[in-house]
Parts: sequence; structure tokens; C-alpha cells
Amino acid sequence: MRDRAIEWVYGAGWGLSRAMPESLATRLFRYAADRTFRGDGPQVRRLRANLRRVVGTSVDDAGLDALTRDAMRSYLRYWMEAFRLPSYSRADVLERFELEGWEVFDQHRREGTGVVLAIPHSGNWDLAGAWVCANGWPLTTVAQRLKPEAVYEKFLKFRRGLGMEILPHSGGERPAAAVLAERLSAGHIVPLVADRDLTSQGIEVEFFGAKTRMPAGPVLLSIRTHAPLYTVVLRYDSPTHCYGKIEGPVPIPDTGRLAARVAAGTQLVADAFAAGIAVQPADWHMLQPLWLDDLD
Repeated sequence: MRDRAIEWVYGAGWGLSRAMPESLATRLFRYAADRTFRGDGPQVRRLRANLRRVVGTSVDDAGLDALTRDAMRSYLRYWMEAFRLPSYSRADVLERFELEGWEVFDQHRREGTGVVLAIPHSGNWDLAGAWVCANGWPLTTVAQRLKPEAVYEKFLKFRRGLGMEILPHSGGERPAAAVLAERLSAGHIVPLVADRDLTSQGIEVEFFGAKTRMPAGPVLLSIRTHAPLYTVVLRYDSPTHCYGKIEGPVPIPDTGRLAARVAAGTQLVADAFAAGIAVQPADWHMLQPLWLDDLD
């Protein structure tokens, strides 16, 4: 029963939000965000606590509440845009997103390799992926399996419909890492969301003054394929536009033990994420426990 309810909610989101004018959808999703914020449930409290880590003592409690409200609005805006994204034309996608530094894609493809992009949960990463595909660059990424399975399949269909190649994190015909390596050798862009470790086997890093774990995947893939690794932190810069800037390449050490190189590279990724998130914390959508002392 619960799985069917979740499936219905996502189906309604994709259907109803696309059927109504964008201005109405924007107002409804903002209303839902503000109501959720006022409800002060567990996810809102977690979001507030995570944002406190980002801003430290530079913001008082009233300012933190305002930031948390804005972050919930940003999070619901992501969902509104994701639901409506399949109805966007190519011109809409190109108009709604800008990626500064995209020239490195063509540069590295001319040199015979693709690019690994490490990104956090910020802004609208689906719109960014659609923009990459709309510009003609092949894109391959990995998706975590969701429950229920029907919702996971809807997300696969949604993202593949935008032009992305989506590999399952687990349970695929071949290991995702092997396929990604092949795609990089063919010049693909490989974005990987990398600010939250889902395995409890990630690399321990310092992040906004405390310890957390982040996945080793982007750094390890870069080392093994010799494809350059860059970071991008996305943020909204107008009511209908999202922006990102490519930073890097990440200077992963090229000598030493593999474990030490991966650890050093992952810390550099964490540092780049922190710098980007701090510019506009409201667009970082982290509603789960992240730091080790919170997990404990």
C-alpha cells in the first residue's frame, strides 16, 4: 500500500505539474515548501542542522530559520522543475541553464578522453544533465536504486528521455565502474553526485569543520582512467535559471599508494564542494544526516 501511494504521488507530480501553467506550479510548490517548513518535521530540522554547519555562528537563529525556509523552497523548486523538465524544448533547456567553463569538454574530447564531474546535491542536476545532452555531448551517469521499483523505473525513463545514459549503481549486467571507464575512453561526460556516502565505506574527509564520509568513486575513476576530474556546484541565480561553474581539474596526487591518493583527492573534492556551497547555502539540498557525529 505504501509503495503504491509513493508511486501515485510521483505520477501525479509528473502529470499535474506539467498540465498547469508554470506560474501556478511555482506558486503551489512554494506553498508546499512553506507549509513543510512551518511543520518543522524531522527533515526540516535536519536541513536546519546541516545548514548551521555551513554558516557556523555567522548567522543568528532568525537568519538560520530564513535560510532553512529558502532552502526548502529551493528543494521543492528542484522537484517542480524535474517534473516539468520532460515538457521543455531544447531551446528551453539551453535558456534555463548556464555552465561556465564548458570549453574543457571539447578540449579533453579532442585529446581522446571524457571528463569526470563530481557534483553535490545542489541546484538542479537534472536540468544540468539535460543541458549537456542538448549541446550534443554524450553523458553517462549512475543512479541509486530507489524503492519502490516502479518509481526507480520512472526516474530511469525520465532521465533517459532527456538524453542521458543511466547505469544502475548495483544489479546491472556489468559493474557500473567498468562501463563508465569505457564511456570515458569514448569521450563521454560522467557526472557523479558525490557529497553523501551511501555505503558506509566512503573516504573520511573534513567538511565545514567536522568529519564526514564521501564516496571514493569520482577520484578512483579519474585515477584508473586518466580522465580529468572537475567539480561543479550548481545554484539558482534567477526564478527561471540555474548556473554552474566548472572548477579544476582536481590535482589528485600522481604518486604514492592508491589509498592515500584517493583520500587526498576526495578531500580536495570536499573542499571544492564547501567553497561552492558556501556561496549560496540555500541551494544545497541535504535533508539527511551527513556528518559522522550526527550518524552516531
